[in-house]
Amino acid sequence: MKKTFTILSVITAVLLAYALYQALVVAPTDAQQGNVYRIIYYHVPSAWTAFLLFFINFIASIQYLASAKPATKIAAKWIVIAVGVVGVIVTFLPGVQQQLVSTGMRPSAMATTILCIPAFYFLVGWLFPGDRLDVLAVTTAEVGVVFCTIVLVTGPIWARPVWGIWWAPGDIRLTSTLVLWLIYVSYLMLRRFSSSAQTHMLAAALAVFGALDVPLVYFSIWFFRTQHPQPVIGGGGSMDPRMLQTLLDSWIAFLFFAFLVCWSRFRLELLHREIEEAHAMESLVGAGVAAKASLPLTRSSR
Repeated sequence: MKKTFTILSVITAVLLAYALYQALVVAPTDAQQGNVYRIIYYHVPSAWTAFLLFFINFIASIQYLASAKPATKIAAKWIVIAVGVVGVIVTFLPGVQQQLVSTGMRPSAMATTILCIPAFYFLVGWLFPGDRLDVLAVTTAEVGVVFCTIVLVTGPIWARPVWGIWWAPGDIRLTSTLVLWLIYVSYLMLRRFSSSAQTHMLAAALAVFGALDVPLVYFSIWFFRTQHPQPVIGGGGSMDPRMLQTLLDSWIAFLFFAFLVCWSRFRLELLHREIEEAHAMESLVGAGVAAKASLPLTRSSR
């Protein structure tokens, strides 16, 4: 395990270094925005990584909530399957196809993405049974908040020289991203400071609610008037092939880095819970011995 982690760490470091070289040297300078445009190679991959982590948190939270009762767990499985089937059918309806094409998305690609949802749901349930779902949820939420914070920091840095302001009040993309960050920060605070027996369930419900904001953030610049730049991938956007390759290389490097951080945090959370359980057992045993010692002696014991 330690050797595997070391190898992945070296690979991640190489990928991050290569992505930095691509972003600063290989990728061309934007004709309109100049070199400040290069921040896109950190801003956009951070956003994609945060969305992916929040999606995993969403899947893990739903499964954790459904696992409370066997009947609920079975119902959730069938609902997920139904969502996948209905989603694929709707994608190929003429009106929906026309709408997708107008925004630069291919119906086949959208259908494949929808099919990935039930497949990913069952994969997560198989790899992380029982309470490990809750561990996965808190891990991905914490790391997702870190990457979402990078998005909120790099965005204004990019906006200042381009727009002339740090933040555009009322902009749907900026506001919805901030709301998403606040929801997941609230999720982490609930888990950290609440001592109720229902904390994990309440946190899972909050995570499901927060995940509903992710599609709004992602599609806001396609369906609403916003000062944020239009998408450069899909939606009729275009990008220099070298820029696109650098963007994808940066995202791959960020994914490796996110995986390493999640792996470390997951193992740490498991260890923390094992220690808490051990302490709880010691307390119960100690309380039992103390109670036994305090009992009055019976006639036979005398």
